[in-house]
Amino acid sequence: MKQTQTKAAAFSPYEWFVVGLLAFIQFTVVLDFMIMAPLGTILIDEMGITPSQFSLVVSAYALSAGTSALLSSVVADHFDRKRYLLVFYTGFVVGTLFCGLAPTYETLLAARIFTGLFGGVIASISLSIVADLFPYQVRGRVMGIIMAAFSVSQVLGLPLGMWLASHWNWYIPFMMIVAVAAPVGVMIALRLQPISGHLATSRDRQAFRRMAKILLKKHHIEAFAATALLATGGFMLMPFASTFSEHNLGLTRDQISLVYLVTGIASVFAGIIAGYLSDRIGKYAMFVVGSIIAIVVVLLYTNMGLSPMWMVMVVSAVLFVGISARMVSAQALTSAVPEPQDRGSFMALNSSVQQYSGAIASIIAGLIVAQSGNGKLEHYEELGYVVAVAMVVTALLMYRLHARFTRASEKQMSEAPE
Repeated sequence: MKQTQTKAAAFSPYEWFVVGLLAFIQFTVVLDFMIMAPLGTILIDEMGITPSQFSLVVSAYALSAGTSALLSSVVADHFDRKRYLLVFYTGFVVGTLFCGLAPTYETLLAARIFTGLFGGVIASISLSIVADLFPYQVRGRVMGIIMAAFSVSQVLGLPLGMWLASHWNWYIPFMMIVAVAAPVGVMIALRLQPISGHLATSRDRQAFRRMAKILLKKHHIEAFAATALLATGGFMLMPFASTFSEHNLGLTRDQISLVYLVTGIASVFAGIIAGYLSDRIGKYAMFVVGSIIAIVVVLLYTNMGLSPMWMVMVVSAVLFVGISARMVSAQALTSAVPEPQDRGSFMALNSSVQQYSGAIASIIAGLIVAQSGNGKLEHYEELGYVVAVAMVVTALLMYRLHARFTRASEKQMSEAPE
């Protein structure tokens, strides 16, 4: 397949394969991270750990992933993206296997660090591949399909993972991920074509000077800041979602699985629709709509008490509709920020910022919330206020990126020959 940007109303069979492969990769990586949310209440009970210790397991993965992405950013654009993806995805599968074999809290913590070293780079590689192979005009559509994997991980992975952990053991979901992910690695090796068009572009061979240039560009800094705040919600709220649902909302573990199932189905369709709409009405307009929905529902959700399951389902489904709209449009907006020759390094840096900020957010969340004697989480609503403010600031930063891209596009069109 040509790596140049071509206008096409429909994707070729190989392009659909690439989109499907990247979506499946996203599914396994996201599931590996998100599986910690339903396992939270089980691990806290079975391992006898505190909420802050559990948040450390979550943040350890993020810190490790952030460090790996930071180091990767120095060399990301110097390798064929297929080989780069294969190496890190293989390490991710091995790390997930270690998580399933971990006998104690300490070994699980070490296994999450190892998994983060490899898993933290995969998203940035995938986004670089999308930006290399698909023009900006259809990128929202592609991102919508790939980000739908986030929702599919809820529809299929989280309910099943919660059920397996509740009825068998907490480590079974990790083995399930390994069984699903291993064949994907084989598909990367056998069917994905080399992606090396970016290697033909001249670049600064002095790696650290080049990275300094990428880091210090004003619009890059704005993009990194937006990404940092974008990660706040997921890392603050999600790790404690199952504990909050069980002890504060009054749901059983089987009911929590059903909530994950329904909200996942809603967000699958929301992600795909948001991708199409972002290409039609504009990426930033879609981001604002998603942000308004998410802010309102986050404030409602984090202040809820004992509630019937149907109400929790409705609120959670609407929340993830907003989250899906934000994530799809944000990824498309961010992909337009770097120049092609800097794309891999920029995406790796962006992923590093996301993971570091997420780790900090998770640690802060663990310090804010506390678990009372009857298991209820206290101060969870305070996390909702922090997340809502972060969403407002993120929308302002995203507007600056949107405005800059719009000006650059208009200038390019005015200078184009008739």
